[in-house]
Amino acid sequence: MIPESHQIRPFDPSDVRGDEFQAVHQFSNLMRQEYWPEDPPLAFDETVGHWRGVPAFVDRRAWVVWEGKQAVALGVIRIAQTEDNRHLADASIEVLPGWRRQGIAIRLLGQVVAVAEATNRRLLIGNTDSRIAAGDAFMTALGASLGLTMSTSQLDLIGLDRTLIRRWQEGNQQLAEDDFELVLWKGRYPEEHLGAIVDLLGVTNTAPRGKLDIEDARWTQEELRQWDASVVESGTERWTLAVVHRRSGKFAGYTEVFWNRHRRELLSQGMTGVFPEFRNRGLGRWIKAAMLEEVLRERPYLKRVRTGNAAVNAPMLKINRELGFRHYKDQGVWQIETKVARNYLNARQKSGPASG
Repeated sequence: MIPESHQIRPFDPSDVRGDEFQAVHQFSNLMRQEYWPEDPPLAFDETVGHWRGVPAFVDRRAWVVWEGKQAVALGVIRIAQTEDNRHLADASIEVLPGWRRQGIAIRLLGQVVAVAEATNRRLLIGNTDSRIAAGDAFMTALGASLGLTMSTSQLDLIGLDRTLIRRWQEGNQQLAEDDFELVLWKGRYPEEHLGAIVDLLGVTNTAPRGKLDIEDARWTQEELRQWDASVVESGTERWTLAVVHRRSGKFAGYTEVFWNRHRRELLSQGMTGVFPEFRNRGLGRWIKAAMLEEVLRERPYLKRVRTGNAAVNAPMLKINRELGFRHYKDQGVWQIETKVARNYLNARQKSGPASG
């Protein structure tokens, strides 16, 4: 059980000047030492941006476990108020190493499950990190199932083969001349194209989902506006490079990257996808190479690129490996029925002190 010195309280990120926010900031950096040991710590403004950068359609609740004035654990549930996937919620629980196996995660799980029940979310989805073995152990103990394994890869730009980038673009020159053209948006999506961009983002539904109980996602234009606002609020800039099929006027696919001013040397590679009817023409290589060329021209100080792909997504992993991306670590995407989590909590309460 949690020692009497520990308290669990809701966390309100709107009070950025309070001591509690500073303590949560320190907690985040301690956790990042496990997740990303090679990275420098977060700046306080970056932590503030992380908490503020949430779309308006996402209902987020958070709780912190305190020992005195130190934050030792954090629980969060995020509920997307959208028309699709109304059966699920995303949740995360983090506990500092020295406070694990004291029942803290169980108490935070109780808060998460109560909100999921109150909002009629029958499924909880959460991630674990291969660098923290306690995460997988906790999920297994709960009765959660591993739905998908994500592979995180990193590209050292100092060793990037720039001639390969040029070859990939030159090899698709005929495509560019005959059938396709590239369109680059830096920052917010253009208002006049929002309807078409809703359709374009539908390509994400073709990405592997493993055994996850997830429906196709369908953005609305208003959700895109809210998403854009949250990206800006977080201090992040998104670039989107789309490929257009000239004859039909349809988007064939896109790639996106994210850059945060607080981490000027790191580029995060987001989604890259091509619709099935346009695949096997080299479009994936073309747009990734063109995007890299563009960001390196404008931001020559970049040193590395990180990306995540489903471990079963062999075609995209092959492209990344050819570019020079190397495996960095894995993340597990787990799912558990809310009622199963509740049954676990009830059983632990009856059996006495819990670990976790």
